[in-house]
Amino acid sequence: MQKKYLLIYEEISKQIQEGHYPPKTILPSENEFADMYQTSRETIRKALNLLAQNGFIQKIRGKGSLVLDLKRHQFPISGLISFKELAENMGGKAKTTVEEFTLELAGREIARELNVEDDEKVWKVKRVRHIDEERVILDKDFLVEKHVPGLSRVTCENSIFEYIEGRLEKKISFAKKEFTVEEPSTEDRKLLDMDGFNAIVIVKNYIYFDDATLFQYTESRHRPDKFRFVDFARRMDTQQSL
Repeated sequence: MQKKYLLIYEEISKQIQEGHYPPKTILPSENEFADMYQTSRETIRKALNLLAQNGFIQKIRGKGSLVLDLKRHQFPISGLISFKELAENMGGKAKTTVEEFTLELAGREIARELNVEDDEKVWKVKRVRHIDEERVILDKDFLVEKHVPGLSRVTCENSIFEYIEGRLEKKISFAKKEFTVEEPSTEDRKLLDMDGFNAIVIVKNYIYFDDATLFQYTESRHRPDKFRFVDFARRMDTQQSL
């Protein structure tokens, strides 16, 4: 016989998928669900934890269980795609605002990330990505000026990748990515619509030309409910010795 918390999980998840509990609404409390299903709060808590693990809800301290948007946009781990290309694929309303655009010396920290000298000139670009009129991504881009000359604020509002591959006729080939989760910074809370979330997903991108030249380092800071990081993996066939 199936455990009760699994039955409750399946029923609530079905109700979320059918729109009975719309995105951005708060689910009934544990006590209310316990009364509704004639069970203990511990059983309800197990069902809610499973809903959170599977991406249906986000537990927010002081508020309760927030229903997440199941139509979250996928941001592929293995792909290398610009925000403009991603926005076109999404079909929703998307725009970019440039908060900062300067040409300055790399400095010790950024020089280390880009593998250049401290006095190398780099473009520093800070951009906020809006999806469906919500500010959900903060991108901090650092590009080596000698590899990407003539960059402008207008280009940064449109597409840096498009400028590099179209105007400069250089081939962007591959990227290395690192993922971490941290508490939002003061800047995150100022520039993004955090909507009560107390975590931020950080993606560090090291982007290379086809000759293996590292030309860009980007730190993308994502609100956790809007993006799923999707990859495809296949286990390689192995031959076992007899």
